[in-house]
Amino acid sequence: MDIYKSLKEEAYEANIEIPRRNLAIYTWGNVSAFDPEKSVFAIKPSGVVYEKLCPDSMVIVDLDGRVVDSKLNPSSDTETHRVLYREFSGIRGITHTHSVYAVAWAQARLPVPVFGTTHADHGAEEIPCTPIMGKEAVQNNYELETGNLIVETFQKSNINPAEMCMVLVAGHGPFTWGKTAAQSVYHAAVLEEVCKMAHLTLSLKAQTESLPEHIIRKHWERKHGKNAYYGQKG
Repeated sequence: MDIYKSLKEEAYEANIEIPRRNLAIYTWGNVSAFDPEKSVFAIKPSGVVYEKLCPDSMVIVDLDGRVVDSKLNPSSDTETHRVLYREFSGIRGITHTHSVYAVAWAQARLPVPVFGTTHADHGAEEIPCTPIMGKEAVQNNYELETGNLIVETFQKSNINPAEMCMVLVAGHGPFTWGKTAAQSVYHAAVLEEVCKMAHLTLSLKAQTESLPEHIIRKHWERKHGKNAYYGQKG
């Protein structure tokens, strides 16, 4: 009996959602699913195209970075996922893509301002962009330091990763997370659309101001606040 069967299936289904949502081509992305009881996560194998994936392709890795179930190499971004699972409490899925508009903002090394209610529905503040990584960090352990850089960006900005489930890594691309692997892909799709909308907004009016705070708070609170009323009950 495969004790990781359901975790592998969750990770597999989330990974094949990446090309379905046009978030990456070829092998340009990965998703992991975390089981806190077993302290392991399932992640896409490195360099395998989405069309060739199956649940058994998923690689099981523990929080110390050891492969515990697979003959395949895990994603090269595994160390980044591992850091985020250790440091961001409550997350159960992580997605990394190279979606075009999110990468464009990352390459410009810019956070994404809250220009409209679509953004505010999913985050009440700008989407953060990390600083560019230093030479020493790159030479140390690039993927691990990518995770550390994300964590440091949230700590220094006093951002709650439970409320802002997405980040841009400068010069690299987006990482998103959620309560499930599927939700982390959802957030990756949302991030891409918000980045696209922001780009188009600035192309129409370069000096566009952020949405007023009272509208931002209204849209965030109606979906996520204690008196939220968006959606259905039960």
